[in-house]
Amino acid sequence: MDWFGTDDYDIARQVVQRGIAAVFLIAFVSALAQFPALLGDNGLLPVRRFVQVVPFRRAPSLFQWRYSDRLLRLVAWSGIGLSATVVLGLPQLGPAWLPMLVFLLLFSGYLSIVNVGQTFYSFGWESLLVEAGFIVAFLGSDAVAAPVPVLVFLRWLVFRLEFGAGLIKLRGGREWRDLTALFYHHETQPMPNPVSWFVHHLPRWFHRGEVLANHAVQLGAPFLLFAPQPVASVAAGIIVLSQLWLVLTGNFAWLNWITIVLAVAAVDDASFRWLGGLVVPPLRSVPAEVPAAGEQPLWFVVVVLAVMVLLVVLSYWPARNLLRRRQLMNASFNPFHLVNAYGAFGTVTKERYEIIVEGSDSIDPRDATAWRAYEFRGKPGDVARVPGQFAPYHLRLDWLMWFLALGSRDTRWFEVFLARLLQGDRATLRMLAHNPFGGHPPRYVRARIFLYRFSSPAERRVSHDWWVRTEVGSLVPPVALPPE
Repeated sequence: MDWFGTDDYDIARQVVQRGIAAVFLIAFVSALAQFPALLGDNGLLPVRRFVQVVPFRRAPSLFQWRYSDRLLRLVAWSGIGLSATVVLGLPQLGPAWLPMLVFLLLFSGYLSIVNVGQTFYSFGWESLLVEAGFIVAFLGSDAVAAPVPVLVFLRWLVFRLEFGAGLIKLRGGREWRDLTALFYHHETQPMPNPVSWFVHHLPRWFHRGEVLANHAVQLGAPFLLFAPQPVASVAAGIIVLSQLWLVLTGNFAWLNWITIVLAVAAVDDASFRWLGGLVVPPLRSVPAEVPAAGEQPLWFVVVVLAVMVLLVVLSYWPARNLLRRRQLMNASFNPFHLVNAYGAFGTVTKERYEIIVEGSDSIDPRDATAWRAYEFRGKPGDVARVPGQFAPYHLRLDWLMWFLALGSRDTRWFEVFLARLLQGDRATLRMLAHNPFGGHPPRYVRARIFLYRFSSPAERRVSHDWWVRTEVGSLVPPVALPPE
């Protein structure tokens, strides 16, 4: 392996490039389906108002120049098309600058969306995708050997992602230190999936083991990513297995899948061949020889090294954050979301509260029989409905409802959301799983707070319900549109 280029990671490069492109594809599909209703011209938090008060230097975006729902859809469809070409391996067949150009376009397009997405795009995995897309742009094509500095920086990204999450837990809630966090997490996580109920009811010794394993993986394995082979590949495999457990037991959008893809950057071809038990041919579409490192284009070496120097300089802030007692979680230190700080679930909530939104078409809002609930696509509502599997797709409205139930101070979007329900806004209603009022809007809407818990096995055998809930209060009393 030369200091700059290596052909020992051909499979890893293909997996990382295609995997990150696949996540971009999902992210642009999500934007196409949800962005106009949430942030568009008639959205809950319109972009046009945002760019009037937030300058370009703080939020670089194409939409600072001009926003329209049509332009948003054009960007999203373009992102979908470009992502699909990489998934199919087409740009990788060309010169080194071709996948670089495609990924930089994906980076720029999605950065433009994230930087005007406000609270609906404030999740750590948004910054993670932006950063990963930028770094992967410099992996080159099949025409050049995989650049070692880029592979090393991808490991540094996984290190920040995993080790940062491990530290935030140790510095966070006591439940992570006394090994009780997963007594609650499977039940109180933002969006449980069909397996969560079953895992929640496993013995407590199993949940303590989950926490111990989590600490071992997040605080130990990231250091081994920089060890010689095959240790680095083993460390990556451990991280992948831990992420697959999270995929199996919850809905965290594309966070787990992108972590899996990035971890593959530490797995060499020899380890892939051993894992397969046979010689795995490279995933190149043509059997052309890859040039030796010394034969790589000078411009490619210069560009990659210049970008890596920039990223190393930007690494100062997240590295310092890892050493701080008051560690920031999911923080960006520049408006381009490059070299960020990551971490999640520093504390685990012990109880689950849900906001249930209801409407009534009765003249009298005191008529208890007239109130009917709106059902969201992912978040718990109807106690008899089995939790769904949505990840790696991101249901943004449902996630914001979880934060609202935790006492989020940003309620502007929810006030507009209730108004849209009263107006019977079609775009807003398409974000929901069930509209109980068909073709006409209700006279009133309200929001009630319930305490939810998973039903016990005995309770579920009798009622067939997945949840048991108790009303604990009112968030919004019955409201109606003002008279015209």
